Amino acid sequence: MVQALDVERGGRRVIEGIDFEIAGGEAVLVTGPNGVGKSTLLRALAGLSRPAGGCVRFLADGVADPDEVGRHIHYLGHRDAVKPALTVHENLAFWQDFLGADGGEPVETALESVGLVDLAALPAAYLSAGQRRRLAVARLVAVRRPLWLLDEPTAALDAASEASLVRLMAAHLEMGGAVIAATHLAIGLAGARSLRLVAGEMA
Repeated sequence: MVQALDVERGGRRVIEGIDFEIAGGEAVLVTGPNGVGKSTLLRALAGLSRPAGGCVRFLADGVADPDEVGRHIHYLGHRDAVKPALTVHENLAFWQDFLGADGGEPVETALESVGLVDLAALPAAYLSAGQRRRLAVARLVAVRRPLWLLDEPTAALDAASEASLVRLMAAHLEMGGAVIAATHLAIGLAGARSLRLVAGEMA
């Protein structure tokens, strides 16, 4: 639940007075031109920056849990958080150990879901940009979290990988999860609502 949210970046207010709610099984696509505040909004929702006004509440079974937002979300930002010296398998195993694997898929299954199982033993330093992005996406599968916050999730992905990601998003929604994705490209996610940011306001 987002109420009257104001967010500043570099001392300038870029998000002002946004209200919206999202429930399990729902997706919201945040769109708008470059620099309008899509990434800034997602970072505020993830608890990575403090709002200038308003509030963000995560309701678990109807109870607000503002101090434990990290237990409920996956935030996939511009950086893929891949350690080059570790293998593909070791990277994903690290995140699974760090974040907890309750309800998530085994590492091999998660890698297979993004087409990287054959590269499991390869050091991540040798991955292409698209492969690193797919490895980051695999975290969504390996660790179960109800709300996915995805910032330009299709960046560096080819058409086949984009289609695979959309299928993962759709499956997450079918299991009662929710998705908020900031994007400047069309994502063919059936039933997704649109939240368009325009110069400090929303449309």
